[in-house]
Formats: sequence, structure tokens, C-alpha cells
Amino acid sequence: MTLFGTAGIRGPVEDVSPSLALAVGQAAGEPGETFVVGRDGRETGPALAAAMEAGLESAGADVRRVGQVPTPALAFASRGRRGVMLTASHNPPADNGIKLFIDGVEYDSDAEQVIDDRITSDDSRLARWEQWGDSEQLSVLERYRDAVVDYVRNRFGGTDGTTADRPLSGLRIAVDCGNGVGALATPQVLERLGATVVSINASVDGHFPGRESKPTPETLTEFSEFLADGTFDLGVAHDGDADRLVVLGPDGEVIHEDTILAVVAAHYTADSDADDPVVVTTPNASARIDERVRAAGGRVERVQLGVLHEGIARERDQGTADTEIVFAAEPWKHIHTAFGGWIDGVASAAVVAALVADAGDTATLREPVTERPYRKVSIDCPDGAKADAMDTLETDLPDTFPDAAVDTEYGIRLEFDDASWLLARPSGTEPYIRLYAESESVDDLVADARSVIETAIEQHQ
Repeated sequence: MTLFGTAGIRGPVEDVSPSLALAVGQAAGEPGETFVVGRDGRETGPALAAAMEAGLESAGADVRRVGQVPTPALAFASRGRRGVMLTASHNPPADNGIKLFIDGVEYDSDAEQVIDDRITSDDSRLARWEQWGDSEQLSVLERYRDAVVDYVRNRFGGTDGTTADRPLSGLRIAVDCGNGVGALATPQVLERLGATVVSINASVDGHFPGRESKPTPETLTEFSEFLADGTFDLGVAHDGDADRLVVLGPDGEVIHEDTILAVVAAHYTADSDADDPVVVTTPNASARIDERVRAAGGRVERVQLGVLHEGIARERDQGTADTEIVFAAEPWKHIHTAFGGWIDGVASAAVVAALVADAGDTATLREPVTERPYRKVSIDCPDGAKADAMDTLETDLPDTFPDAAVDTEYGIRLEFDDASWLLARPSGTEPYIRLYAESESVDDLVADARSVIETAIEQHQ
């Protein structure tokens, strides 16, 4: 059985059912452990939470119910204990999911495998009746918002009291909450930091009536039009559980996710006192990140999509006393390591806004970043052909592009001297091989790479 994907357990509620939640709770719970349990705004959340709590308590764990919260708030509450978030993040309303935390960090693959094995073995993990855990309500949202505000004030505050308390003073920010639980944190945090905030789709509603939960240029069309008259300095948009952030300029244009990543990564690198500041990112992330981090005196290391927390742990283990992991991110999802070990769209909204305030506007902020044309293409490939096709491509792609440096650790990534790059990797959830490319001549690069990939797929169908 393989329950866990790249972001916990996620899928239709027919699969992510109360019976599964009960089983995961019993597999995860231990006598003497304490779990905080939270959920997003989905209609199926209360029933799944009840089943999860029953499973944890019957395995001997104590439960602290925190109710509807953003995923980063649940992660914050799991520091010094364990946590469960019931969320399908940006998936449609009929889906739900289960994500496990320990001490503010997502379970790694080994810990998830333990849960998987316990469920598969079907061993009863009921504690003795006198060891069953208890439960109580816990309020965490205000403490989480306070922590984000304090973090940004300490990092961006000025020397006088007013500026220090309100580093976003003068900014007008529009927030599209997407009817998700980000509405419970991001507008409040930005206002306390001094911004004038207008929120839309700010009622938490598991049907996501305002737009699809996943914020993309296509789903944010109305929000872009709302921004287009230039009344606001920037716009930010969340998915259903507020671990993801999209940033828009004052004209309503979605600013490329890798540009935002590069700007934030460069800030943390330049601000570090370490001799070896490191940014952890993923193979599909742009070379513009490497350029800005190198210019700020740091280096970039890459890790498989969906396991930033494991990449952070790896780099800390392999680093020296001079190494500091200053930031970790994949497109739209950021870990502010000085704040916590979890992906946090609320903190990202506040940090990006503070960087805009420092720069004066979004155009000035992004000006140092070289933004080459970028493409992402999904190429049909049956699941059964993926492994063989990728084996073939490990030879055929480098042969087609002999001047490129090759990295095959997480897919096949080719990097060129002019900072162009391409990546081919199999989708973990759909029958595709994904092709990513960035280059001044990106259409030609994609066409050549796509031809090689399609030929490899044909050989193994």
C-alpha cells in the first residue's frame, strides 16, 4: 500500500474517508504523545477530524483540537509535539487530505512509511482502556498571527517605534483568500503590519464559490481585473489552506513564481552572517534563483519536489559549522527557516510585502532578476512506460544537447552556459512526462527536447 504522496495523503473523500482517518490516527498515535488536530474549510473536515481524533485517542495519544486554521498555523502549533492537518490544499471541493507534522516539520518519507506499514499490517493498535488519551480545545490562531507579525517586525522594522511596528505603512494590498482559511490570518497580519488591506473571497467556504482553490493566472482572472486600475501596490492570493502564495503586480499581472522565489532567496542570503548560506529548492526551479543567490554570496541545492523539509535536513547534516540553510522553496511554496520548518503562505505574504515596501514598488523589486521565457509542457506517457522512457532519456537528452551539464538525481536536468536549462521528469500523479524549460530561445529548446522525449515514449509503449 502507498498512501502518501508528495504532500501527505490526498484524494477524493470516497478514499480519504472517516475510516481511513481513523486508521491513520490509530497508526500514528502513541501513549504519552500529544497531537494538535486542525482542518481547513472543507465540508468533509468535521467528520474526518472526529474520526482522526478517535483514532489518536484510542491509540493512547492526547488530542488538542484547534479547529479551522491555515496549515502553517497548525504546523506552528505542532512545535514540541505532533500535529495532523486535514486539508486537500488546492484540490477541488470533493477532495480532502491528511498531513502529519512533528515539531513543526512535515513527517519525512521514513515516518510516513511507518504509518503506511502499520495500516497495511492491520494490527490493532488500541491502547489499554486506561491509556486512552483525552482531548480539549486549544486556541492557536491569535498566537500564530502574533508570531508572524513579530517575525516580520523584527526583520524589517525601522529604528523609530512607529516604523518598527508598521513596516508596511503606506502599502495598499489586495488579498484574494479564495474562500480558504488564509482569510483567518493573512489580512489580519498585513493590517497589523501597517498595510491598508482589501480582501475578496474572504468568507471560508468549502465549496470555493469565488474561484477554484488553486490560484493560477487562469483562476485569478477576476482578481487581476480588480487590480488592473493600479489602485493597489500589489496583490496576493492563496489556495485553500494558505500554504501557497501567488503574487500580482499593481497592474494585475501574475509575477512569475520563480522571480518571487529569487527575490526572497536573495534577501535571506544577503542578510545572513554565515560563511556558507544555502537555499534549498527543487529541480523545476529557475536558474534565475541560482543567479541571484550567487550574487548575494550563497549557493543553491536542489531536492525532489514535495520534500523541501528532507532537503533542509540533508543539507544541515552534510554542511559544516559555517553552513546555514537560510531559505527553502519550490514555486509558490516557501519555508522561512528562521521562522519555522513549515511551508507558510501567510508569512510569505508578509515578507514579500515588506520587500516591496523596502524597494518602493514591485517593478524595482524584480528589476535585478533576469526573467527569461519559461515553458512547462505535459507530454502524454502511460504510467507503465515512464520508468523505461526516463532510462532512455538519461542517454538521449545529453546526447542531443552535448554542451549541457547534466544532473539526473531528480529527473533529468540540463543546464547551459547561458543560464538556459531544461528538466524532464515523470509526473507522480498523472500519465505525463513533464518538460520544463527556460531560455531566450525557449520555443526551439522545447521543440527539440519534446521530440526526443516523444521518441523515447514511443519506444516503450
